[in-house]
Amino acid sequence: MPPRDNGQEEPVIRDNRKIDPETGQVRESVPADQTAEQPAAQATPQAAAGNGELEIQLAERTADLQRLQAEYVNYRRRVERDRAAVREQAVAGALTELLPVLDDIGRARDHGELTGGFAKVAESLESALTKLGLSAFGQKGEPFDPTVHEALMHSYSSDVSEPTAVEVLQPGYRMGDRVLRPARVAVAEPGDLPVASDDEVDN
Repeated sequence: MPPRDNGQEEPVIRDNRKIDPETGQVRESVPADQTAEQPAAQATPQAAAGNGELEIQLAERTADLQRLQAEYVNYRRRVERDRAAVREQAVAGALTELLPVLDDIGRARDHGELTGGFAKVAESLESALTKLGLSAFGQKGEPFDPTVHEALMHSYSSDVSEPTAVEVLQPGYRMGDRVLRPARVAVAEPGDLPVASDDEVDN
């Protein structure tokens, strides 16, 4: 006659003996919580794969951010460089327009006409232009340099050993390294004045 089902679970008997009674071999001990750990062990590869994808996405976003930051820095540098170039061009244009005024002031000073209030105004103007970077150049006796000198007169002299600016007819001006106007000078080269031949005199 089969056992009556009274709704109670049958007891579970576990053989925890360390020696197998049938083979006489030592059984390997299995931790009691191994069953609980197995689901976690099975989930570990999936979690590692998910973490790997997150790291890849994070690296990509970081690279994008660094690239955008570098592009922005380069853009700011270009804007600042262009802004400085436009400002320099504007200042150079304004200073160039004022050079004839400085020439008039220089001629008045040479003739002793720069006196009184006019002298103070001239000094204030020259001081303001100096603060903007304007400086004069061109001295009598300096070697002739075609990059900064413009020769308006030419002669020969035994007193010089190289082409020399023997007279400054009009000073040159520069703003920083930019030459706004070359110094206009009279140039003398070493040697004596060429003597005309009789044929040239007859002609």
